[in-house]
Amino acid sequence: MSESSDAINPIKEAFNRHIEDLDTAPAWWKSSKAEAFETFENIALPTRRDEPWRFATVKGLELDDVKFAALPSISDAASLVARSNFIENFSGRFVFGDDQTLQADRISPELAEKGVIWAPFREAITKHADIVKDYFMKQKADLGSEKFAALHQAFMENGALLYVPKGVEIEDAFVVYNWSINAGSAIFPHTLVITEDFAKVKLVEANLSATEDAAAFSCGVNHIFAGVGSTVDYTLLQNFNEQTLGFQLNSNVAGKDSNVKTISVNVGCKRYRSETHGQIKGSGSKVEMLSLAVADNEQEIDQRTLQTHSAPHAVSDLLFKNALVDNARTIFSGLIKVDPGAQQTDAYQTNRNLLLSGTAEANSLPGLEIDANDVKCSHGATTSQIEDEEIFYMLARGIPREKAQELIVYGFFEEVLERISCETVAENARRIIQNKFTRRSK
Repeated sequence: MSESSDAINPIKEAFNRHIEDLDTAPAWWKSSKAEAFETFENIALPTRRDEPWRFATVKGLELDDVKFAALPSISDAASLVARSNFIENFSGRFVFGDDQTLQADRISPELAEKGVIWAPFREAITKHADIVKDYFMKQKADLGSEKFAALHQAFMENGALLYVPKGVEIEDAFVVYNWSINAGSAIFPHTLVITEDFAKVKLVEANLSATEDAAAFSCGVNHIFAGVGSTVDYTLLQNFNEQTLGFQLNSNVAGKDSNVKTISVNVGCKRYRSETHGQIKGSGSKVEMLSLAVADNEQEIDQRTLQTHSAPHAVSDLLFKNALVDNARTIFSGLIKVDPGAQQTDAYQTNRNLLLSGTAEANSLPGLEIDANDVKCSHGATTSQIEDEEIFYMLARGIPREKAQELIVYGFFEEVLERISCETVAENARRIIQNKFTRRSK
């Protein structure tokens, strides 16, 4: 079916209204959006015959039920800000609700004097236009969701820009909360992190639903650019309600001797697709890509990853863990790609799946593509059920079966959770997982 057919007209009409509402935005910003929307229209919807969408459900990607329109004002902004409390001490905080800014906690005068920039995108496109032009959407989506990356660029209107100048080290994390509120809403969270040489920063992002029953669409993007010798620590907690269709497109560029760690905790969404591309472009760099997911009922969590080594003497380490209950499905498709000049690469890729029911389904497709001859690369995937002995041990001590499963899952995930650098964020991640099991037992 042609993308210019009647089925796509409502989205085009909504885009035209979106552009009209940007009457005070710079001309280059509106022009880039128009180009992105044209790209969106020209890319066909994915099918299961497409290799990047192997095993995935593609029904519903037409987005017929999504409202690409101006949403009503948010009456409960104060309560949502109060619920945005995963971190007590932070260097800066933004709270967004349906892409509207509900709260903007700015940086201290001391950080501002050092040249740190912490700005919502609505402000950044005018006050920091040069940075936005140089970095915004410069990391191309290349793991299957190019159409939805273009949709994101076309409709995205808010998000967080964090820029840390050379040599600036910041201890307290920055935090972004993206709330989905109204039924049928479409939100486009965007986080852009840029660190210059020898800078150090942490950022936490939380994607959440205000209610349990408001079906919505989220298409988020996170891009990280780590300069020479810099350190970036990024954590994402995704806990949208299980009526939501979610995309999260992550990419990072690691410069020479830099360290980039990204951790994702995925609990929500009816269907959720995450794409993560670690680009190791500087020698001596290290990239860690970690994720955990809990899927139950009819949830589908689709994970696609790429570790691209373009420089020698670098390390990448990927660990994705999934626990599945009921009729849930997960998909992991990962590739380590080593370019000819990336000698002495040290790369790892591991996917581990824990099945808590006989009807859950975990699909794993790890892979290697190596064009250098002096490397150490490994990949592996395991899918297993809980051992009967483990359950029996706990049952014999009076622990109910469901609670026993829950405790085993906690232990299974701890290898990832203990690597979250902010302890209060790790505790909130544990609480989100626990709440999911608590809801199941009711």
